[in-house]
Amino acid sequence: MSASSTLPPFDPADPLGLDDLLDDEDLAIRNAVRTWAADRVLPYVADWYEKGELPQIRELAKELGSLGALGMSLDGYGCAGAGAVQYGLACLELEAADSGIRSLVSVQGSLAMYALHRFGSEEQKQEWLPGMAAGEIIGCFGLTEPDHGSDPASMRTHAKRDGKDWVLNGRKMWITNGSVAGVAVVWARTDEGVRGFVVPAGSPGFSAPEIRHKWSLRASVTSELVLDDVRLPADAVLPEVVGLKGPLSCLSHARYGIVWGAMGAARSCFETAVEYAKSREQFGRPIGGFQLTQAKLADMAVELHKGILLAHHLGRRMDAGRLRPEQVSFGKLNNVREAIEICRTARTILGANGISLEYPVMRHATNLESVLTYEGTVEMHQLVLGKALTGLDAFR
Repeated sequence: MSASSTLPPFDPADPLGLDDLLDDEDLAIRNAVRTWAADRVLPYVADWYEKGELPQIRELAKELGSLGALGMSLDGYGCAGAGAVQYGLACLELEAADSGIRSLVSVQGSLAMYALHRFGSEEQKQEWLPGMAAGEIIGCFGLTEPDHGSDPASMRTHAKRDGKDWVLNGRKMWITNGSVAGVAVVWARTDEGVRGFVVPAGSPGFSAPEIRHKWSLRASVTSELVLDDVRLPADAVLPEVVGLKGPLSCLSHARYGIVWGAMGAARSCFETAVEYAKSREQFGRPIGGFQLTQAKLADMAVELHKGILLAHHLGRRMDAGRLRPEQVSFGKLNNVREAIEICRTARTILGANGISLEYPVMRHATNLESVLTYEGTVEMHQLVLGKALTGLDAFR
């Protein structure tokens, strides 16, 4: 018997055999999230996107909490304590449905909850994290400002002591979950340096008007945060961090989820293109039988599964406590950029149908335009890697 006869069959859905890297628990988590997304998101998301709304966000948050997807990689306080690869697999499946759904989970777990879990007091953790893990409380994360995105050190939002209290003033922009959040983690300049503050949504002077007229991430709640003399008690500050290392470490954790999530959007477009190419006939046969179409599909498959393999590698490094921020930048830069290219190539295979919401391709492509620039633009991640490679700082 030849060696080749004992090989498993080639799987077009997993051409590199990457599922062999996953154990039974990994696969169970992936399948549970995939099933939930297929049932609760995919039948409705095109309509949500077209209307520019996410009408069931509170119900969806509670369901995601029951699924264990909120604060998934955190320990205790009702969190699942899952591994980094398992969290990544969940992000991939959520973004295969829609980037807005993965953003809801990322901001809740990897930004707001992560900040509280890592830098909060025990009292803050007990007060907020169990409800957030259950999806009963939605959180948001206020760092970006109208005039300061890539340069958070120049933020204008500030907090000053007034007796035992803190008084916050400023504005934050492009805040996912903002207008539905029960709590915001807001970063502000103080005389001591940048500090994080836990701001309950009902605080006097705090408001979160929703941002409209978006052409990307339309099935996602995006808001401005306005802080007008918001008075907070002394214990509202996150006690365990001072300086930009606080919010930047949160962003690194969230960017890791994007490394996986972008591949979910890419996979959805790739699978749509394959099925379309096998059924769409031109010149008397399916277009998937033409060399140019097969070349596109082959290139898409190579970049998609290379990206998933990269995400898996970074996840194993995170689980081992060896993942560096520069490596996260490597993953985010590569995977989002390649995901957009896969979506655009899929659009060409679908022709005019590629712009229709009957197919997910254009929705994913426009969503990824936001993913490309949020939590670090292409240029910022290039400069992070450039500094790591040369030892020279080109940021300023």
